[in-house]
Amino acid sequence: MYSGEFMQGTIYPAQYFNPGMDAEMLYGAFQGMGCDKDVLIDILTQRSNAQRLMIAEAYREVYGRDLITDLKENLSHHFKQVMVGLMYPPVLYDVHELRHAMKGAGTDENCLIDILASRTNEEIYRIKEAYSMEYNSDLQQDLYFETSGHFRDTLINLVQGVRAQGYADPVMAAQDAMVLWEACQQKTGGHKNMLQMILCNKSYQQLWMVFQEFQSISGQDITSAIRSCYDGYFQELCVAIILCVRDRSSYFAYRLYNAIHELGFHNQTVIRILVSRSEVDLMNIRRRYKERYGKSLFHDIKHYASGHYERALIALLAGDVEDY
Repeated sequence: MYSGEFMQGTIYPAQYFNPGMDAEMLYGAFQGMGCDKDVLIDILTQRSNAQRLMIAEAYREVYGRDLITDLKENLSHHFKQVMVGLMYPPVLYDVHELRHAMKGAGTDENCLIDILASRTNEEIYRIKEAYSMEYNSDLQQDLYFETSGHFRDTLINLVQGVRAQGYADPVMAAQDAMVLWEACQQKTGGHKNMLQMILCNKSYQQLWMVFQEFQSISGQDITSAIRSCYDGYFQELCVAIILCVRDRSSYFAYRLYNAIHELGFHNQTVIRILVSRSEVDLMNIRRRYKERYGKSLFHDIKHYASGHYERALIALLAGDVEDY
């Protein structure tokens, strides 16, 4: 965030774009025995989300069919998840992921953390609105029933979307840093509440300063302090917020590395990050991954994924041969 690096995705609008022709090619790919998955990859991973929505519209007008339905019916497993995911507007994709994280078998807390810790006030507002429209349900209420404890309180605070914008006060930063230091010492419910309030409500600029003050006061990095003081999903959520304040692309690189190496290739996480960040900062995430872990995302994905699923993920990463 404050590295001064320009946010850069891997997927851009195609220059010579003809939605009618793309729709015709996709329709053709579904005909006959089997399905020409290479055509699907070549078109859907090489168009921006806005262009994909125009293709879906042309597809409906000409063939009277829903493209997402046809993708769901003709594809399977993780490859289907990638292709269908690409067809949703970003906010709806977030909404579907949040709903699935809460309404599937058990709650996927990491998905809730990934989305809610990393989105801006404006994005949170749009997510809440779309969630309500899509499911006739209140996101905050669903979080309340599906999660618990200080983890729940922190998620609900984030979903308020009331983070301050752009203001930094050095005196207040020193005070907040002291509060955080006490929260790491005392660990009472009240201290957890204070920790959560600071992390969820202060501006990124203010928090940047708070974390520096914390280092001066305590002699340790705030993430190390929180990891040693707290545990469970509350700890993970607090750390996620801090990492997103510092550099969102590094946070997602860290999450991808965990999903690939610690969790035995957690497909849902890999797909969600690659699809949702492809037009935002996936190029930055790629760079951070290589800098931090020594191997490229291409290398690690090719090692664990295969077939058309692998090809689709690699296409989203938009890599050249030297990237491997």
